[in-house]
Amino acid sequence: MTNYNFSSLELDQHILTALKSKGFDRPTAIQAEVIPAAMDGRNIMGSAPTGTGKTAAFLLPAIQHLLDFPRRKPGAPRILILTPTRELAMQVAEQAREIAAHTQLKIATITGGVAYMNHAEVFSKNQDIVVATTGRLLQYIKEENFDCRAVEILILDEADRMLDMGFSQDIEKIAAETRWRKQTMLFSATLEGDGLKSFAERLLEDPYIITATPSRRERKKIQQYYYRSDNLSHKTAQLCHLLKQPDVTKAIVFVRKRERLHELVSWLHKANIRNCYLEGEMVQAKRNEAVNRLLNNIVNVLVATDVAARGLDIPDISHVINFDLPKTADTYLHRIGRTGRAGKKGIALSLVESHDYPLLLKIERYLQEPIKIRVIDSLKPETKTPKIPAKKKISKKAKEKAIEKKKQQKVKMKIRHRDKKNIGKRRKPSSDIQSKMSSDVS
Repeated sequence: MTNYNFSSLELDQHILTALKSKGFDRPTAIQAEVIPAAMDGRNIMGSAPTGTGKTAAFLLPAIQHLLDFPRRKPGAPRILILTPTRELAMQVAEQAREIAAHTQLKIATITGGVAYMNHAEVFSKNQDIVVATTGRLLQYIKEENFDCRAVEILILDEADRMLDMGFSQDIEKIAAETRWRKQTMLFSATLEGDGLKSFAERLLEDPYIITATPSRRERKKIQQYYYRSDNLSHKTAQLCHLLKQPDVTKAIVFVRKRERLHELVSWLHKANIRNCYLEGEMVQAKRNEAVNRLLNNIVNVLVATDVAARGLDIPDISHVINFDLPKTADTYLHRIGRTGRAGKKGIALSLVESHDYPLLLKIERYLQEPIKIRVIDSLKPETKTPKIPAKKKISKKAKEKAIEKKKQQKVKMKIRHRDKKNIGKRRKPSSDIQSKMSSDVS
């Protein structure tokens, strides 16, 4: 699917010029699947690992739609894109502006953490594409400051995360307000889970389901390794050693909890490693400041909780280091997807203590490939590699027997005492009972 160029996808010349200036000439696996179907006007339900060009997969057909069907007079937004976080909204909008650089299309963002006066301009001027977070947008809809009636395409980016954050009702309200739309596209890192499926069924009619597996070329962009750590102090020493290597030009270090984040930031400062941090519940100004310090090379290390694992698009991240392994394999994929973006190569390193081995094995099963081990000569682990009990092999006959047994199992019904005590006793017909009652009365 990816053996052809963007020019063969019937995209407008203005879009092709913008893609060429960005150095993109060949679509990724997800783009090759989504763009033709979306340009046919189909509802899309798609998934692909982060860093594989998912954003461009929905922006390109959306912008092409606006160019194919230009409106006669200015009006309300025709494309509405919902994202879970402000950072992601700003990044999607910026990418939309780059793709639409040679057109007259107007792109705006509506997010929390921004004063109303800054959004007033969005409402007073003509906008073609609006990228928004759900909470602030819904507030403006209720206040009748945002007109949804002109929305032709509704796009939900990182829908799984929006559900995790409890935004399902908000999204359904916004979807109801845009009920005149012609097309809906929903994107998620994974399409697994009954919650996401039932949510998608309510929003999308007859969706075209796309689960794009990255090509071998795309998968090999990120080299993955892990180091065995004896304990917390050993792990911290390993991290400091790795961050001081000359090839680590810009790194994101992931931790699981906020308490660990603040400890680690302090330890890195003591080791003379300049860093900034990103966590939940930071005010927007501080979040922007942290990202800008990394972007402007004031620091080369960003310590982050998983709030930054999705949607954060910082160019030229050379390394992602998992100081703490995440609890789920898909979060691991989101984390390492911060490197190896836009066709570049990246390195993902994990520091693994003995209690982390079950998580490491879970990640390897999810990736369907082993992660190679590395050792720092001056910081070799002293503890032995934990023994993982081998799984018992189940014979084919035993499997078939278990399946048959499951089929034969009937749902147990709760039997009340009064029903149980009457089992086997013949019930008198209602006519006999009635006649007996009348004779007793007489």
